[in-house]
Amino acid sequence: MKPSFKIRVRGLKKSFGPKIVLDGIDLDLHAGESFVVIGRSGTGKSVLIKCILGLIQPDAGSIKIDGQEIVGLSYSAQQKALDKFGMLFQGGALFDSMTVWENVAFALTHGHGMAPQEAKKIALEKLRAVDLDESSAFIYPAELSGGMQKRVALARAIAANPEVIFFDEPTTGLDPIVSGTINQLIIDSVRRIGASALTITHDMASLRKIADRVGLLCQGKLIWAGTVKEMDKTDNPHVVQFINGLPNGPFTTG
Repeated sequence: MKPSFKIRVRGLKKSFGPKIVLDGIDLDLHAGESFVVIGRSGTGKSVLIKCILGLIQPDAGSIKIDGQEIVGLSYSAQQKALDKFGMLFQGGALFDSMTVWENVAFALTHGHGMAPQEAKKIALEKLRAVDLDESSAFIYPAELSGGMQKRVALARAIAANPEVIFFDEPTTGLDPIVSGTINQLIIDSVRRIGASALTITHDMASLRKIADRVGLLCQGKLIWAGTVKEMDKTDNPHVVQFINGLPNGPFTTG
């Protein structure tokens, strides 16, 4: 029987020298779910995603994708499992030397070995899906606004119809109107391809728009998780302080 979760993390630990970043993380991402991880800067949110993506090797713990353990797999076996993933990086991380359509098609041509002309057709389709017309496909990222670059990055993230998409601060640096547009495009794109989503964000408006469940990361542990409604009702002092931006509480300031 296929598990109901896409990703299950148990007891994940990672340190850099004496600094403990992840200290026994447990996290479940269910099929079709949008899970948002919140927490103060420097608490290990990006390290968590990089461990799941295989970019960082954890010190201990388990990461299962569709029930398959990926920690300790050979590089080729791990990469095959990670073919199910798409990623929207903070800042977009587009290649300046490539045109927009080449950026969108990158995983198709380099990761999946697809012929350029076939990949180009898919790239144009994905650009339309994020409300960019064909004329934008043949220019370079530097010629686009920040909001348009985020749309291109989103098109790239969904190009291969991944089963799981990671979003790292998808609305950072964008004004509220553009942020709202990106949030809606994320929702529409994820639903269109039936993907699960794991997002890191400090943007509470974005969280309320895209999240099914929320988890708060603090001192290397996921100390609270629940729905958005449960988040608004909880008396957990860490959650209350974080979501309301209060200066006083269990989080130290500064």
